[in-house]
Amino acid sequence: MKLGLRVSHVRKAYNGNEVLKDCSFSFEQPGTYVLTGANGSGKSTFLRICALLEAPDRGEIIYLNEKGTVPGNIALQRRITLVLPKIGLFNTTVFKNISYGLRIRGMKGKETADRVERVLEFVGLIHKKDQTARTLSSGEAQRAGIARALVIEPDILFLDEPTASIDRKNTEIIENIIHQLKQDNKSVIVMTTHDQTHALRLADFRMLLSNGKISAS
Repeated sequence: MKLGLRVSHVRKAYNGNEVLKDCSFSFEQPGTYVLTGANGSGKSTFLRICALLEAPDRGEIIYLNEKGTVPGNIALQRRITLVLPKIGLFNTTVFKNISYGLRIRGMKGKETADRVERVLEFVGLIHKKDQTARTLSSGEAQRAGIARALVIEPDILFLDEPTASIDRKNTEIIENIIHQLKQDNKSVIVMTTHDQTHALRLADFRMLLSNGKISAS
């Protein structure tokens, strides 16, 4: 069974400023959840906490399967992934960047090549596979980051402002990628944006983060 996620009464403060105030939400149905809110409202903090990259000051991040709560260990961390707005790419080929997550999981040979090429085709970068990743445009780099996340076939995919600061063409391509992922209807995608029209186009479930609290919108 795919993973579900339950966020329960999460709080987070920096230097005495409480960014998240008793946030609770359930991500247990497959689909795309879009979290909107003003810049600086805490959307990225919420995603990092959900992705187990940062601990809340209070509250719980609970991952679930059909047997109940899933332990928060390395096995769980390898089933979820977060794509940040500014992708850090290694100074090697696009192919090797995308295959990195598979290599550290012990996958080799033809299975790796097949998976990488399939996901590069999916994001429209197959023709760039032998190019040095750091020579990609910002929009192409963002697509490469999404490909690197998708190649491990995560149960939950977190996307932090996936179309921020990129051109219209790549924005449209990324939106199409997300639309195609939605057709799978098995996984959970949680993404942030400050653009309400972007949310309307992509969301199965809409959420708003305002004054440190999350509500359905």
